[in-house]
Amino acid sequence: MNKLKQAHAYTLRTLSSPHHHKTLFLQALKTQEITYAHKLFDEIPEPTLFLYNKLIQGYSIHGSYRQCISLYKQMFSRGLAPDHLTFTFVFSVCAALMARELGMMVHGQFVVSCCEGDVYADTGVVDMYAKMGLLGSARKQFDHMRVRDVATWNSLISGYARDGEMERARELFGVMPVRNVVSWTTMVAGYSQNGRYVDALRLFLKMEESEVRPNEVTVASVLPACANLGALEIGERIEDYARQNGYLDNVFVSNALLEMHAKCGGLDAARVMFDGLGKRRNLCSWNSMIMGLAVHGRYEAALGLFHEMLGEGKLPDDVTFVGALMACTHGGLVAKGRELFNSMASDFNIAPKLEHYGCMVDLLGRAGKLKDAYELIQNMNTKPDSVIWGTLLGACSFHKNVEVAEKAAEQLFKLEPWNPGNYVILSNIYAAAKRWSGVAKMRKRLKSGGIGKAAGHSFIEEGGKIHKFIVEDKSHPSSDEIYALLLDLFAKMRNVKHEAAIIA
Repeated sequence: MNKLKQAHAYTLRTLSSPHHHKTLFLQALKTQEITYAHKLFDEIPEPTLFLYNKLIQGYSIHGSYRQCISLYKQMFSRGLAPDHLTFTFVFSVCAALMARELGMMVHGQFVVSCCEGDVYADTGVVDMYAKMGLLGSARKQFDHMRVRDVATWNSLISGYARDGEMERARELFGVMPVRNVVSWTTMVAGYSQNGRYVDALRLFLKMEESEVRPNEVTVASVLPACANLGALEIGERIEDYARQNGYLDNVFVSNALLEMHAKCGGLDAARVMFDGLGKRRNLCSWNSMIMGLAVHGRYEAALGLFHEMLGEGKLPDDVTFVGALMACTHGGLVAKGRELFNSMASDFNIAPKLEHYGCMVDLLGRAGKLKDAYELIQNMNTKPDSVIWGTLLGACSFHKNVEVAEKAAEQLFKLEPWNPGNYVILSNIYAAAKRWSGVAKMRKRLKSGGIGKAAGHSFIEEGGKIHKFIVEDKSHPSSDEIYALLLDLFAKMRNVKHEAAIIA
């Protein structure tokens, strides 16, 4: 930088020509001295379109999007017409700013500029509208294009996935002429982020069969699916692949592996990942480890890590407190839970959300403090959902409290009248209290409402694949072998029970 300024000073004293200013300007951009580059740009008497594009691109890379728009407007005031490169940069800037009206205005200028037909600029329009959530406009531009490259397809697929429209995304993905790693990753990430973990994992396995190799982003996107499905065997195979390719240097991959091990109960492996991150640990790392310990009943270790995090000067967020409160729930630490819950707003300026209230209701409910739990719900700063009331109803079932159970159930009947479970639980609470009129009432409501129970299902991982089963399911191609094995297992269990009875 000092050498560049020395050259600038020498130019001012001796040469002072537009050509030398241009050379210095381009050199400043290469060294990423964007402010100094702009100063040099202003000293050029008549900057060309090429130079404007370079400076707009430079500011765009640095995230100074308002400067890009200012330069774009300045071009028009100087009588310079933007070209396809200008529009490509500005479309990206409009998307980053989420400036819908400006984006549509620039698109209008693009249409009348005769720059249409350039695949990069046209794709910029698709990408801009997709990122803004204007998928109708994005699709219209996509259909209007005569020539599309893989980036064009990826932009629209990404827009659909971001908006949760995975069926449309999959439809486009299915007819793509050529797919690259971004195409596959966008779909895997879309499924995973929308909670469709089975689809995410199945598509990843299909990707492995193709010629496209997963990259760091693919790995970080599919591991949450493994974590939520408990597909540890596949997850560990992906971990081996990540290690072989040096992807563990990526903090997102390491965090995803940490979360997978923690959710699957591999707390020792999760701790190794956590310790291995060292100074690269971020809030996500702490949260995953605290949550993993809490969920699996290691409440003392979870709370210890929470206080260690605070001791290192790391500020917790709402997710951190969910983990800490869950630890209190598993440990039955009512006083500690109340202390943490109250500290959220007072010490950290974090407003409690439904998840935090849910943890507190669970904590108080397990401890038999049902009236306290009910009062907490009544004083919530947000409307309680079915999870909150369901947690309270479950606690009432355990403690056989009819009075509070009726209040919780009535709210559940309003929120989810289609759910038979709530009627069954209240009926069981009535039965435990020998309130047979209440039992009859619940049966009548179930029958008159035509409420049926949906079939539950389970997932099992075997041979690197995920299989789905429902009760008495015979749709699996190996169902005959499965049931034969079950019958054999039942027979062995009966024999063991018989032998135990004889010994007794």
